[in-house]
Amino acid sequence: MTQSLQGTDRTAAHTAPALALLLDVDGPIASPVTRDVKPDIIADLVALASAGIPVIFNTGRSDAFISEQVMGPMIEAGMPAGTIIHAICEKGAVWFSYTASGPGPIHVDHELAVPKAYGDDIRRLVAEEYSAHMFFDETKRAMVSVEQHVEVASEDYLAEQKLFDADALNIMDRHGLNAAILDHHAPESDDTVDYRLDPTIISTDIESVRLGKDLGASRAVEMLAAQGITPLSWRTVGDSRTDYAMADWLHHNDHDVKHVDVRPADGVPVKPYTILTAADLELADDVIHDDAGGAFLRSWREALDI
Repeated sequence: MTQSLQGTDRTAAHTAPALALLLDVDGPIASPVTRDVKPDIIADLVALASAGIPVIFNTGRSDAFISEQVMGPMIEAGMPAGTIIHAICEKGAVWFSYTASGPGPIHVDHELAVPKAYGDDIRRLVAEEYSAHMFFDETKRAMVSVEQHVEVASEDYLAEQKLFDADALNIMDRHGLNAAILDHHAPESDDTVDYRLDPTIISTDIESVRLGKDLGASRAVEMLAAQGITPLSWRTVGDSRTDYAMADWLHHNDHDVKHVDVRPADGVPVKPYTILTAADLELADDVIHDDAGGAFLRSWREALDI
């Protein structure tokens, strides 16, 4: 079933496109199992972007991951010269844009970086105690992240993740830093923290509390505004509850937005904007992650006759 996209203004496509896409990467675009992106998804991203639909990635991933798994394949798939793709990485701490010629300057907000000494201790912790299940992500510029080895079973990783998260919090305390696990209230705590641990199904991100998908949404609007682009509507896409912050920010700032949840089994909250799932495309409940993300990309491409 193709969704209707009302309000398309083809005469002002360069300044007021019908919609803009603000996309989480892990889950909706890249497979959480293989970590790469299917060729069909790459093709649809290229087609949408080439037709003037802004495509912005809003991810906890590093710029290196985006360059390898998304930018490179899009360029190889024939992304036309003049097409600009924006990538907001590490939940707003790092951002860059790329064209068919490659990446532009990489911007880093160093004020939002985790202290280097803490990152060094986490690197040692992983090497000494957790290397069988996870690895330290050396590509991050502001966050500290560890990630599941692809060959490790999910249930085994998740069991180890709980132990790692507890150790990471203890090390944070030893550094005199205040931190908490996302959505976890520590007894006798006033919840005033500077850093948080954000566990996902394949990783743990350790980050400034000032980072988030809402910061990424703010940067996305700024980056498009600098090009003179004001979308008529937005589609945000994610696979976790924290990804709703993209649509929350856009709605709060008076942008028309619908959010796509490609893993609704985590729970769909009540929001003042429309939430879409694979069921809205008449797909089965087990169509999740990049299968669902890809289906929505294709539906928007068909609705816009691209």
